[in-house]
Parts: sequence; C-alpha cells; structure tokens
Amino acid sequence: MTNINFRVEGDKGNLMDQHTSTIEKAIKGSLNIIEQDREREIISRRFGLSGQKETLEQIGELLNITRERVRQLEKAILVRLRIGAEEGQIEDLAAAEKLIIRNLTELGRVARTTDLADRIYGHKATPAERAKLTFISAISNNLTAIDENDLYYAAIGIAEYGDAKTVHARVDKIVDIIKKNKEPMTIEQLDEVLDYEHPDHIRAVASISKLLASLNGLWGLAKWPTVNPRNIRDKIFVVLEAKKEPMHFSDIAEAISKSEFRRKNVTIQAIHNELIKDPRFILIGRGIYALNSWGYARGTVADIITNILKEAGEPLTREEIVKRVLRARKVKETTVLLNLQNKKLFSKVDKDSYELSPENQ
Repeated sequence: MTNINFRVEGDKGNLMDQHTSTIEKAIKGSLNIIEQDREREIISRRFGLSGQKETLEQIGELLNITRERVRQLEKAILVRLRIGAEEGQIEDLAAAEKLIIRNLTELGRVARTTDLADRIYGHKATPAERAKLTFISAISNNLTAIDENDLYYAAIGIAEYGDAKTVHARVDKIVDIIKKNKEPMTIEQLDEVLDYEHPDHIRAVASISKLLASLNGLWGLAKWPTVNPRNIRDKIFVVLEAKKEPMHFSDIAEAISKSEFRRKNVTIQAIHNELIKDPRFILIGRGIYALNSWGYARGTVADIITNILKEAGEPLTREEIVKRVLRARKVKETTVLLNLQNKKLFSKVDKDSYELSPENQ
C-alpha cells in the first residue's frame, strides 16, 4: 500500500513539474521575440517575472528614462507580443494556453489568479509564478486578463467567455442580486435567477468580487458578518445562526475551532466574555446562550413568570406557566416550580393556578 501512495505522489509531482516547464518555456519564447535587452528588462520588471513587480518610476530610475517613456515602451511591447502570439511566432505559447484554459474550464471558465496559479503549480504559488500566468494572459488572444482594483481581484478568464468588461458586468450583476436580497444566498438560489450553464460558473464569477464573501455555502456582501466574520462576536453569531438553537459557550468555542473561519484559535473564556458583552446574545440557561432575535426573554426566571402573568391578565395553571417559561428560557421545570413558591411575587389562586401577588401587581 505504501508503494502505491509513493507512486501516486510521484506522478503528481511529475505532472506539476511538466506544468512548470510548460509555463517557463512559454515565458522564454515570449521574451525571445523581444529584440532589445532594455525592452525585455521593462516587461520582466513590470510583470514581476523574476520576483517583485516594479512601478513605472522604479524602472525609469533604473534605466534613466522618464516614467512616461516606460509606460509607452511597455504598451508598444505588449502590442507586438500580442501580434506575435496571434501569428504563432511565440514558441511554446500554445501549449501554455492549452494548460491554462484546461484548468480554467475546470474552475468555471474564470478564476482568481491566485487560485489558478495554486492549481497549476500544485502548491501555494509564489508572486513570480502568479506573475507568469498574468503575463501569458496579457499577451494571449485566447485568454482574458482582469486587473485588480478596489472592486475586483486579479483574475484570468477564457477569452471566448468574455473580455474584462463583460466579466465585470457579470460580477456586478451577482453583487446587485445579493444586495437586493438583503441576506446571503446559496449558489443554487443564485442559479434560479441567473442564466448560466452551470452553478460552478456563478461561483467562479462571484469569487472575483471584493464586495462578496462566502462561508458555509452562503454568498453575501463582505461587510455582512454572516459570511465574513471579522471578530469573535461575529463568529459566535455565525455559529449560533447556523446551529439554529441555543448552545453552551464551551460548545460554541468548539464549533469555532472546527469552522472554516480564517482565525479560529479562541479560548473558552474569550467566548464567554464576548457573549456577555454583546446584546445580540442572551443567556437562557446555565452557560447556555441564544440569539436575541429568537424571542428568548432576558431577566431571571421570576421576572419571566411575572411578565407572563402580566400579559395574560388572569391566573394561569402551573402547567401553562411552565410551558410559557420554557419557550423563553432553557431551564429545568423544577426551577420554574421553585420560583412559583415565592409568595412575595406570586399567589396561589387554587390548587393548580397562580397569579401575581398584590404587592407585585
């Protein structure tokens, strides 16, 4: 059995090496058709092919030319490279395009550059590895490069699926639908109102938006704590909302530790402290908390019995009082019965009914 596992791992490693080789050959073929060393330097540094991406100013200072001149040269070089790609002049580019398109097809036709690079290289891709895919997509006529800005992550798509403007429009439409819905939606729910060939395509497009976030299969605005909890209180809220029932604070801590949250190392004491501070949470039993929106009542059991009798406006049977208290608090029946024995607060009307005592009315 061990030998089989090693062989599988080896095969995977060889495949990733082949992918790396395919990309490297395409990069080399692209740079080879650039005649001047200075122009190769500009492209390499602007895209970060050897490491960190550099600004127009940094390259201008290095080459002793103006920022504007660097911009003009970069634009002209890319135009020539795209023409060369279209005419089949770039050696090994077609193989790299095929590799990228195959992976994009499996990811949903478009993907964040980080996700695509991780998949192709078989590990957490370095900035230089991501840059090489970005460069290939920028010169390829079969790929679409989507630049990163405040609204969108850097991404790469299949050209026949649409240009950057088209992809942006698709992303914006999903954001708009979720905004109007006013609460997170599943991909299946989005699929009911969108015209896509497959739900995976919706997921792929949505993942490009910086305005959206997803958690536990739900997609919503990044500012909503239900899909993008930023602190312990938000994470508690998400756990309780998903559970749909009251939980002990130690169970909440355990649920967070097993969750999909980015940061989930929290102590039980920290959980307890946040539950006490946040009005969204209400103590309904010994160490047991619920969401305030669920209708559970605050206060002691005696306070709850008092409110129940006031609202009733008439005596209630012991059985009815217990039933109504248990709707508001998660306590033992005996706790309710013991509180009913407080004669300063409650008076026994007959063998089985109670009302508020005169001094508590």
